[in-house]
Amino acid sequence: MNNVRFSSVDNSTVSHIRSLNSKTFHITVLGCNNFIFQNIYVIAPGTSFNTDGIHMAQSYNVSVLDSTIMTGDDCISVGDGTRNVTVERHRQPRQAQNEQPVVGFTVKNCTFTGTLNGVRIKTWPTPKTGVVTDIHYEDLILNDVSNPIIIDQEYCPLNLCDRSTPSRIKISNVKIKNVTGTSATQVAVKISCSKASPCEDVEIGDINLTYSGPGGRATSECANVQPKFSGKQNPPVCAARAVSS
Repeated sequence: MNNVRFSSVDNSTVSHIRSLNSKTFHITVLGCNNFIFQNIYVIAPGTSFNTDGIHMAQSYNVSVLDSTIMTGDDCISVGDGTRNVTVERHRQPRQAQNEQPVVGFTVKNCTFTGTLNGVRIKTWPTPKTGVVTDIHYEDLILNDVSNPIIIDQEYCPLNLCDRSTPSRIKISNVKIKNVTGTSATQVAVKISCSKASPCEDVEIGDINLTYSGPGGRATSECANVQPKFSGKQNPPVCAARAVSS
């Protein structure tokens, strides 16, 4: 049960609403176009499963601005058929057959504190084809984040999938720029793309993520990707090969 659902709503702005302790997704956006969220406040316990803050699918031109989201799952999740999403000045203070493309997603000027994930793209191991492209992350501050930068094409919670079947979702045109802060785990950057459909046109620039726990400095892992690099690289990105589960 969602707290709020918007279906087939166009050319609209929703502002200054609060959603508390939803049973599942707090807010869903389905089949909407030119939709703006501004000054939204969403909260649920960190242990509450599947309480995504805002989930959108089959929607175009959606913006989430100046908002605070604290949930037990994804703050903002994007389903298939979604194009041109902008998330800016966001505060996250802790913690079918062939899918339609996800095209155009921008996260900029946001702060994540104590969260499980920061920059994240995930796909299931599946023979179904799909496209994720034109994804931009820029000017992010990550404080004590467990997975600061992660692309995971072997996402398989509770082992409810066949890991021997690689993902055929094509991830391309991903730009990650100016991401700074601290990692709660030693592997601060993990880019694990599909061997059946390797990531293409991934650019990473000006990364400065530190780790102060056991085992030494922050590290990175990569598989099935050849990124382009620019600026600072701390840790050195793609210094090791990611190990499949």
